[in-house]
Amino acid sequence: MKRHLACLAGGLSLALALTGCGKGSSSDSGGSDGRTIRFVAAKYDDDTQAYWTALIKDFESANPGYRVNLEVVDWEQMDSKVKTYVQTKQEPDILNYNKFSDFARDGLVHKAQDVVSPKVLTDFLPLFRQKAQYEGTQYGLPFISSARLFFYNKDIFAKAGIDRPPSTWAEVEAAAKKIKQAGYIGLGLPLGPEEAQAEFQIWAMNNGGGWTDASGKWAIDQQANVDTLTYLRKLTKDKVTQPNPETTNRKDVFNQFAQGRIGMLNGAVFMRKGFIDPVDEKLNYGVAPLPSKDGSTHKTLGVQDYLVAFKKGDGSNKAAVKKFLDFFYQKENAAEFVSTEGFLSVTKSAGEVLSSDSRDAAYYKPFVDALSDAEFAPTDDPAWAAVDGAVKQRIGTAVAGGDPAKVLGEIQKTAQKGD
Repeated sequence: MKRHLACLAGGLSLALALTGCGKGSSSDSGGSDGRTIRFVAAKYDDDTQAYWTALIKDFESANPGYRVNLEVVDWEQMDSKVKTYVQTKQEPDILNYNKFSDFARDGLVHKAQDVVSPKVLTDFLPLFRQKAQYEGTQYGLPFISSARLFFYNKDIFAKAGIDRPPSTWAEVEAAAKKIKQAGYIGLGLPLGPEEAQAEFQIWAMNNGGGWTDASGKWAIDQQANVDTLTYLRKLTKDKVTQPNPETTNRKDVFNQFAQGRIGMLNGAVFMRKGFIDPVDEKLNYGVAPLPSKDGSTHKTLGVQDYLVAFKKGDGSNKAAVKKFLDFFYQKENAAEFVSTEGFLSVTKSAGEVLSSDSRDAAYYKPFVDALSDAEFAPTDDPAWAAVDGAVKQRIGTAVAGGDPAKVLGEIQKTAQKGD
């Protein structure tokens, strides 16, 4: 499951951009004339809708007769929306999502080579192109990437008498208790349904656990994962986290950190633009490696989202889909989305555009460096869609009084059934 980023230099050296969440909006659905397509985009923050609206206007002006009907959906609603689209055979022409391989397995989506030009295909950075493959063929179109590191409030640390960010789990626990005594929330722990799978993986992989074993077989109920949830449950019971981690979403603790209420948490590259700067540009915070149980190694979570193009009847939509996707992946257009949202670029050309602005180099460098040895969720396994859903719904119950071994055992059965 580990992926290496050997080709980040140059293209990704400062490929930046950002994420958040909010309410979705929509327009009318796509047509069947071969020149009108429907695009469902995930809402990363309040800038997402404006970006796509402007891009579509430019596209339609440059391509008379073509039309793109836009629907923007909040990430919290996206899984259920997509499930409904597929079950009712109302899939959009293009979908912006964090999974793709189950669609590829079921023959629902086009191969990447059929919906973008060779120029676009070769522009994707190798790491992300590899992660977009199912059984050796690329179906997903890399869209954005992100890396996770440990954020801590320097002023809160000073008030609590902590002189450096924690490296081990024992240090995390000790620091959280001191921060609580100083009158703040010690550790932000979002295990609600928005992105519980990422939060759990961050902790599990830094305890020698994860989704699979060394052979690649599902091993969600392995002892290292049980021990991870047992540790997180102890922090919850000791009340050094925010109340009710099992129902708290990522955006909730990111907002509280930006407000200066949380001492430390597992954060993402887009936190600065999406959460911190809009609230307090002068917030005194630092970024450090993710703590591990013994402090000897520190693994980073990499995240990648995709665009996929669904097959439609006789394929009459393919030309319009390709025209729009090639338009989006023009370097200036792709770079604008990444820089607006605060993510890392997945294409060489957009990365080069962004690298020309050195103002953000100091902030983005540790995230780019961390991606070189990052671990990703197994999105290339079709069973991941079911596992991802089960984790989002169940993993939080293990810190709220449930039995960690039993919860993980249930998710393991979901994975095996998916296989």
